[in-house]
Amino acid sequence: MTSTAPDVSTSTDRELITARHLINGEWLGEADTERMNPARPGELAALSPSGTAADTDAAITAAATAQPGWAAMPAPARGAILITAGNLLLERQTAIAEDLVREEGKTLAEAKGEVKRASDVLRFFGSLGWAATGEVLSSGLPDTTITTRREPLGVVGLITPWNFPIAIPAWKSAPALISGNAVVIKPAELTPLSATHLARALHDAGLPAGVFNMVHGKGRVVGDALARDPRIAGLSFTGSTNVGLGLQEILNARRARVQLEMGGKNGVLVLDDADARKAAQVVAAGAFGLTGQACTATSRVYVTPGVRAAFLEALTEEAAAYSTGDGLDTGARMGAVVSGQQFEQNQAAVRTAVERGVTLLHGEYDGDPDAGFFFPAAVLTDLPSDDAAVTEEIFGPVVAVLEVADYEAGLAAINNSRYGLTAGICTDSLARATDFAARAQAGVVKVNRPTAGLDLNVPFGGVKDSSTNTFREQGKSALDFFTWGKTIYTGV
Repeated sequence: MTSTAPDVSTSTDRELITARHLINGEWLGEADTERMNPARPGELAALSPSGTAADTDAAITAAATAQPGWAAMPAPARGAILITAGNLLLERQTAIAEDLVREEGKTLAEAKGEVKRASDVLRFFGSLGWAATGEVLSSGLPDTTITTRREPLGVVGLITPWNFPIAIPAWKSAPALISGNAVVIKPAELTPLSATHLARALHDAGLPAGVFNMVHGKGRVVGDALARDPRIAGLSFTGSTNVGLGLQEILNARRARVQLEMGGKNGVLVLDDADARKAAQVVAAGAFGLTGQACTATSRVYVTPGVRAAFLEALTEEAAAYSTGDGLDTGARMGAVVSGQQFEQNQAAVRTAVERGVTLLHGEYDGDPDAGFFFPAAVLTDLPSDDAAVTEEIFGPVVAVLEVADYEAGLAAINNSRYGLTAGICTDSLARATDFAARAQAGVVKVNRPTAGLDLNVPFGGVKDSSTNTFREQGKSALDFFTWGKTIYTGV
């Protein structure tokens, strides 16, 4: 391996960035993996190294060596580094966002928003360096004081996905770091540059060597090595349900802490009293924003009879307004699908649904994938409730609309899923909205708002096969996963 700084330019005409591992404060690894621009399949967007088990071991060793000193640093000092890193991301926002577009495909506006989100996350958790982390409690014993405190786990592993390639690494890393842990992160293979920008900001902000380490590579190599290493005290994963459940088995076998955020098949219920146009806008934003490539995206809608026709007409018009194109083109409202494999998955989902007799109101594909993986916003209807387009995660801009008899039937349909990440309702009835919020089997409930989109200061997570449903991400709740509690009795 060689020690070479990643080629990070701030020019819009920048040379190709080469991502590298960050191990013990050094940029290492020979880049041998190509990442092509999904909007321009013939254009090379990035190069990154293929990490090995030995690279992972070196990163964990560096983290284990650095962690005690990092934990001993006063929390406000740790927080100051995170805040500085967040400020650096803002200074570099445009260049980072352009790289994110080139490797992931979303629009520039969405990418800039994501970089801003990563910056806000770092600054939010950095500010918690000044917050209290324990309590003073009363004792039933005389002359005794009870206090509590939170201790870091030690070295934690993070495995992050491609769809939010800088925001998710930030919202996992920041609570881990402010808590006094050292980190080894394996970012998604498709998006090495975005994670590199985060690592660079932390490095440039003065984070001590070895506290934050990054190893690129395949999940079955780097991710598996992280999960099995006894020095990894906890592992936080966002990705597919099948992979997550496999990691859970490995971590549970050695009694290490594990946090999983996995798939979703998020439903919205539209009632007769809802404004059809507003409801269609809510659904479209959740279904087609970010090219539908979010675990919180809307993918199934249940509509009561009185509003069905008006809602379908409005939703079809909304879908037509989501013009596709290169995310760097300001005229594009929806960027490219992330990869040829995901493009084929979207296309197959719609094609096979039509072959089964499902009605396609919008989204017939007539483009050339060689010119870019641009897939239109798709609206399906006239489906049975057990159709694959209703039950299986597609992870693209495809939404299925079904009619239900009434509110109770719609709520039952929303809950009839193996997933339970987000759920929504469009209604003018406070009573229905309140009842839905209480009875919907989802970790996040939205009323007259898109299922996608989250505030950074509130807990996030799902139930059923969407999550381990133990520790929540984001907000102050995120600190719980990365720490353990200690109770101290002091006599005088």
